[in-house]
Amino acid sequence: MKFTLRLALPRDASSVPVVRGVLTESMETLGVEQECVEDIRVAISEACTNVLDHVEEGDDFEVVASIDDAVCALEVIDRGTGFDGSKVGHLVAEDDSETGRGLRLMRALVDSIRFEQRAKGGAVVFMEKELQWRAGARLPKLSGLSDRAGPAG
Repeated sequence: MKFTLRLALPRDASSVPVVRGVLTESMETLGVEQECVEDIRVAISEACTNVLDHVEEGDDFEVVASIDDAVCALEVIDRGTGFDGSKVGHLVAEDDSETGRGLRLMRALVDSIRFEQRAKGGAVVFMEKELQWRAGARLPKLSGLSDRAGPAG
């Protein structure tokens, strides 16, 4: 079984806590271990915050989160100018730096991340995080995989 959320959001700072809250609440309800929830919560917050810097006023962006018994796959899709994600976020950012820390943090919190430029403008950030489940978690039970749930947390 797969659980998918698709959110279309305005370019507005208030969109970031909405995405973070909806995704966090969904993962907690499904039974994802708290450490995984926190990693994904921070990574999606950073990705959405980056969108605010790369899209024009009035543009919207989209977040798609797919959760199955093994992985949370995230897509953050914008219509902005985009950037080459393969060239940023690898070096340690200075403590007072205004840029570079978010991408580095995203890379540290998820298992895979890639960036894709769209032909019609904008970019997509793809992230995946392997999930760990609390004992009795709902999604593995619905998928017939209740033995994959980890010990109670």
